[in-house]
Parts: sequence; structure tokens; C-alpha cells
Amino acid sequence: MRPLVRAFDRFLRRATGVFEFCDHPQCVLRLQWARAPHDLVLSDGAYVRKGARVLILHLWNEHLPQPGPEGPNMVWAIQVQRMLVFSLKEAARWLAAQTDGDQVRAVGGITVLAFSEDGHVSPLIRRLGFDVFPYRRALGRFGEFWENFYTWAIMWAFAPFSLRNRSLLRLRRAEIWMSREVFLRRYLGSLSGNNGSAAREV
Repeated sequence: MRPLVRAFDRFLRRATGVFEFCDHPQCVLRLQWARAPHDLVLSDGAYVRKGARVLILHLWNEHLPQPGPEGPNMVWAIQVQRMLVFSLKEAARWLAAQTDGDQVRAVGGITVLAFSEDGHVSPLIRRLGFDVFPYRRALGRFGEFWENFYTWAIMWAFAPFSLRNRSLLRLRRAEIWMSREVFLRRYLGSLSGNNGSAAREV
């Protein structure tokens, strides 16, 4: 069953334009060009109009490190955080190098990882600098269920350890966004050298 889910995920990525921008093994993100689904007012005062060009972040599940037999622990969490920061820096450099990158108004996406088990915003999301917004479901509860079902299946296929304490019916989606200016200032400004990266233009 897992190979079937992975094959469908590959098909869906191709169909929706999700692409790999960096082939470094520490990169845990893929990217996708998209349009803002609705107006956004971000914490830095930036206003993103519905339909404006945005850059969507997707987890590269195959690159996530596997925890030990005891499950995710602090050492594993620190490793994942470092890989996320590295990936965001690479994404910032890639975006800055695109000839039409200045048309992007925000960077972010939709995730079920924005909230901790107690229902509060994940400290990791805050540390990474993203604003968190309620997810606006296009098809209401019906759409939410099937989106959550697909997300649950992907987590089960690629990272089953991430389903600990997460049931299908309790998955909670959220939008995370950062303005392009803040994203580049935060992650491009701290880049030094190429860190062995292999970012490529798509």
C-alpha cells in the first residue's frame, strides 16, 4: 500500500508543479509557484492581495531523518530544525536568483504541523518566523476531511513516526506565511558561501 501512496504522490507533484530546487541531502523542502488564495495582512505590515504570486513550501518527506527505535526525541528535533533552516536559506538564495522572483509577494503554505499537541502554535513555526493563519477550506468540512486523509496517508507512507499522537480526525491545518522581503532578509542575509549546496534553476 505504501508504494501506491508514494506513486500517487509523485503523480500529484508533477500535476501540480511541485519541484525540487536543491539536490543537497540536507534539503527537506520542495517548492511550488502559486497564487495567494485570499488577501493576507502579515505581521510586518505587508499586504498580499488575492491572486498575487506566492511561493509554496512543501516538505520533502523522503529527506526527513528517521528517529531511533525510541521515536522522536530532542536530538532528532534539533536535527530537523537545522535541516529546515538550511533548506529555507537555500530557498531564499534560489528565489533571489530568479529573474522574476521579485514578483513573489509571500512565501509559505498549508501545514498540519503548525500546532502542537496542546493546540498552541508550534514553537518551531514561530522560531522560523512565519505568521500563522486559520486555514480557509474551499469545500468546507467535506474538503477538510479528504485533505486530511491525503495528508495522513502521506505521513503514513513516508514518515509513520510523525503520526504518533496524531489521529486522522484530529489533524488541524493552518496557513503559514512570510512576506518576500522578510523571508529574504531573514534567510538570505545569513547565507555565507554555498555550504556545499546545489541549488538549481527551474
